[in-house]
Amino acid sequence: MRPEFSRPVQLAHLPREGRSLRLEADAAERAALTRRFGLLALHALSGELRLAPAPGGLVHVEGLLRAEVEQRCVISLEPVRQRVEEAVAWRLLPEGVEPSDGDADPDDIPSEAGVADLGEALAQQLSLALDPYPRAPGATLPAEASDGGAHGPFAALAKLRPRE
Repeated sequence: MRPEFSRPVQLAHLPREGRSLRLEADAAERAALTRRFGLLALHALSGELRLAPAPGGLVHVEGLLRAEVEQRCVISLEPVRQRVEEAVAWRLLPEGVEPSDGDADPDDIPSEAGVADLGEALAQQLSLALDPYPRAPGATLPAEASDGGAHGPFAALAKLRPRE
C-alpha cells in the first residue's frame, strides 16, 4: 500500500555536499492524512529538510516540520485549530543496517532497495506531534469531573472499599 504522502528519495543519488528539500502536501494528500489521523482538517503540512551523507551509507536529515491542524476539543467538541512546529532529526538507513536503540540518537528511517520515503516519515512525525488532548480556549471540565471522581461511574464502588 502506498502512503498518502509519499516522497521517495534514493540514497545513492545524494550529492556529496548534500541537498536541501522542501516537502509540501497537496490538498488530496492532506485530506487522506486527515482521515488517517482522525483530524477535522489538515490545513497545511510541509517540511524544510537538509540531507547530508554520512559514513557507511547513512544520510543525516535535519529540518523543521510545519503543520496547521484542526482537531476536536476533548471537552466541548468544538473545533480547535493549532499550529505544529517541530524539529526533525533522522538517520536514513541503507538496506541491511539495523536501527540504533539510543534515546539521544535521531530517529532511524529504514530504506527499501536504497529508497527512503521522507513524506511518510514526515507524516509519522506529525502524528507524534499532535496534541492528544486539544482544548478550546475557555473549555473546562464540569465540577463533578474535576473533584476526584466522587460523582463518576465508580463512586458507588469507592464507598464500598474499606478505609485504612
